[in-house]
Amino acid sequence: MNQSITNPSCINTGDTTWVLVSSISVLSMMPALAFFEAGLLKITNTVSLVTQIIGGASILSVMWHLFGFTLVFGRTWAGVIGNFDYIFMLGVPYDDCAKQAPHIPAALYAFFQMMFASITPLLMTGAFVERLKFKAFIILIITWEILIYYPVAHWIWGDGWLKTIFEVQDFAGGLVVHTTSGVSAVVCAIVLGHRRNFDLYNGEFPPSNLPLAALGGALLWTAWFGFNGGSALTSGSLAVSTVVATQRAAVCSGIVWLTISWIRNKPSAIAVLNGVIAGLAGITPASGFIDPQYAALLGVILGVASYLSVILFKRILRIDDALDVSSVHGVTGIIGSIAIGFFGQKAFNKNGADGLFFGNNSARQLGVQILAVIITALWSALVTFLLLNIIDRIVGLKVEPEEGLDFDEQEHGEKAYIWRHVSDADALTKDEIQAIIHGSIKDYIRSQEGLGSLNSSNDIPLQHRSYSTINEK
Repeated sequence: MNQSITNPSCINTGDTTWVLVSSISVLSMMPALAFFEAGLLKITNTVSLVTQIIGGASILSVMWHLFGFTLVFGRTWAGVIGNFDYIFMLGVPYDDCAKQAPHIPAALYAFFQMMFASITPLLMTGAFVERLKFKAFIILIITWEILIYYPVAHWIWGDGWLKTIFEVQDFAGGLVVHTTSGVSAVVCAIVLGHRRNFDLYNGEFPPSNLPLAALGGALLWTAWFGFNGGSALTSGSLAVSTVVATQRAAVCSGIVWLTISWIRNKPSAIAVLNGVIAGLAGITPASGFIDPQYAALLGVILGVASYLSVILFKRILRIDDALDVSSVHGVTGIIGSIAIGFFGQKAFNKNGADGLFFGNNSARQLGVQILAVIITALWSALVTFLLLNIIDRIVGLKVEPEEGLDFDEQEHGEKAYIWRHVSDADALTKDEIQAIIHGSIKDYIRSQEGLGSLNSSNDIPLQHRSYSTINEK
């Protein structure tokens, strides 16, 4: 890479191996995300989610190779966006290093960063399921990537103005990944409105396949160590402290969600899954800048804040963010980014800065982090709102349901599960099969009993309740 080449002897095989493994690990987060979301949502969204996430990852990866990398890491134009020095990845060597990653091949650094660029817009899928047209989805992720991800990544990770002027800190994407996608997710949910039966379920639809969601969540958890630990770009002590901090924040946040769900009703599998992911997302920006001991405290803060924000967004403001992307990713990404201003320690990362509680107790880094959060959130919200309105005028946003067709069948001509191939399918009536496909046997039971509303436990999300009544029926 022209201005950042060092020499061939710069390549460290241990660091290269670690970042290679981390890159492949982050790639696995994309199918894991599809499993996690499909398991938590209705069966009729399964094909849509898989197509959006795997298809979207393919498109975004091609974009990164063609022009994304150079727009983020090319020489800056007025601190706003990179130039075209590395278009089509030309001039990015495999046998030399880059200033951003002085011990691994420049091409490997570009490959690692491609994973971040590919998954970020896909996090929003959990907010607008069962509403957004696939054609509108494709246009949205392409334009969103160009107008939001590339500029923000350049401002913070490239040679952009937030980095060069203010020295903002974001170790692995609390601002670049989670704040941008989380804020955009809530805008998408507001613009697209409620799903059918939102009020019936208080926005908390029953999961269709909880073991599948748990599998996806476990894969995300495992791969997150590559997401955060790989961002150290070295296999040394920084990578170790990063993965330890990541684990401590994740489990502490998971315990918070589990405890609150138990106090409110019963210990919930969905709650602990969401809690762990909230902790992972929130520690992401701070993981390489803070003492892992403080990561545990941060995990507790992240767990409480994200759980309460779900209640705020979904119950009080009645925003139908289907999988609470705005809370689990957006709120936590913001908190984790600001936390650097309190807990950051240069002793853990020579490229970091001391926060308010360390060094000379300066509030400067805290102010910088808050400024970066405000700018990133406002830019993401404004551009996303404009994009949605423009796309709506061009191709339309929402799917208009066709009689007799499910969402997956209408949008993609496929179904995830063909019930007539099940061995005991003959024992099911047509209405029962339809109820299962729509992800809720309770719907069928209620229709038979003539129940038009929820029972007295109206304030408890359905996925937190016991399903023993189904078996009794």
